[in-house]
Amino acid sequence: MLVELVHQKNCKKFSIVTDYDTGEVACSNCGAVSLEKIVDAGPESTGLSGEDYQSSSRVGRKISLKMIDMGLSTIIEAKDRDATGKSLSHENKRMFYRLRMWDRNSRSANTTKSFQKAFTMLDGISSKLVLPESVAEEAAYLFRKISAKKMLAGRSTAGILCATVYIACRLTNTPRTLQDIADAGNIKKKNLQRIYRYLAKELEIYPKVFSPKEFISRISTAVEISEKTERLAFKIIGIANKNNVSTSKNPMAMAAAAVHLASVLNKEKVSQTRISEVSGISAVTIRDRTKEIKNKIGGEISG
Repeated sequence: MLVELVHQKNCKKFSIVTDYDTGEVACSNCGAVSLEKIVDAGPESTGLSGEDYQSSSRVGRKISLKMIDMGLSTIIEAKDRDATGKSLSHENKRMFYRLRMWDRNSRSANTTKSFQKAFTMLDGISSKLVLPESVAEEAAYLFRKISAKKMLAGRSTAGILCATVYIACRLTNTPRTLQDIADAGNIKKKNLQRIYRYLAKELEIYPKVFSPKEFISRISTAVEISEKTERLAFKIIGIANKNNVSTSKNPMAMAAAAVHLASVLNKEKVSQTRISEVSGISAVTIRDRTKEIKNKIGGEISG
């Protein structure tokens, strides 16, 4: 630790002594004391149970954008008494009455109501889709940004929230499809697509497209194919990406086609109907994508 000490002119030694009781750093030779006190980097308490730790903790809960007040709520008691139990003066009583009224009105504001509905729904969607905490926080941040831009007026809160969740998944590279989020939010996929395009344009957000590789493990686990076939599906997608076969194609459709082709090559009995049910891609689209892969890179796969 670098400590700047103001030494006396006749002091030729630099011997630092730390006093952990007072938090001071001083020179043992001349007695010069550092202007800055040390910071205790150790734990707040040791050898305490969970309840004792919570009661003696010097910090509050973490700040979260998913909470309406971001975890910084205020609680003003109705009792007109101070910390020592004495009754407040008439002037202080009037002041605290107005503070309670302002606090109550701030909780019932229209913006707060929309946040309450949206973030309650966000918790439900996150649980259904098993989204990481970082994705939920990113979605909450985007929703607050949209609210600040006055873009919620006249639009469905559920639709806006689902679109922000999809954008957050795209930005954090968390593979979730539009259909997954539409099912979790109980809205139509077409409405979600329309709102997503609108928000992406207004917020000037252009996230990268998901890679088909991110959906192969999901499909492979659901249809219960062998690890050998799954590795072959990854190989097929890798070759397809190098040859630009996957360009401008639905990543889920390409992943479903790769799994289907890999199962055929390894002679595993997995029906197109089963893959279609798991991926949400029609059997016709899976057949078309499989034909494209065979026509363009069939030689490299067989080799």
